[in-house]
Amino acid sequence: MINDDVGQVYAEHNGWLKQWLYRRLGCSAQAADLAQDTFVRILQAQQKAGARLSLQRPRAYLATVSRRLVYDHFRRQSLERAYLEMLEQLPELFALSAEDQWSIRETLQQLDALLDTFKPVVRSVFLLVQLEGLTYVQVAQRLGIGERTVKRHMASALEACILFEDDF
Repeated sequence: MINDDVGQVYAEHNGWLKQWLYRRLGCSAQAADLAQDTFVRILQAQQKAGARLSLQRPRAYLATVSRRLVYDHFRRQSLERAYLEMLEQLPELFALSAEDQWSIRETLQQLDALLDTFKPVVRSVFLLVQLEGLTYVQVAQRLGIGERTVKRHMASALEACILFEDDF
């Protein structure tokens, strides 16, 4: 059973993984959260693939999955810091209520998670067009892909954003 395989890896390596994450994060609570998230991701991947967990080097696999989660964690922290700095610069007339700030922060985290689901090239195309204001021709030149490919990637990204908005 797939769950048993993940359970065995969890039993054998969870303590090690928490220590490994603690050395990178400096916080035992965050390390425990990300360790748990690591095993959830592995379980979801195994169930999706319908394959058994058969690892010759489980710690290397756990470290790879965890490294991505640590990266996501720091990226979200950076996004939140930038958001809070932007709020601090607003004139008092435009200051947002705590509830509005929380709502915007939650939306930003959801958008960040949505962007995380994009293939790297689709994410790059989307961000270059939306945040840097580049034209499709400029994006194509910068990324070394065709303009038609840029259009296709933008269509894919925008479709995901529309579906996200419908769910929101």
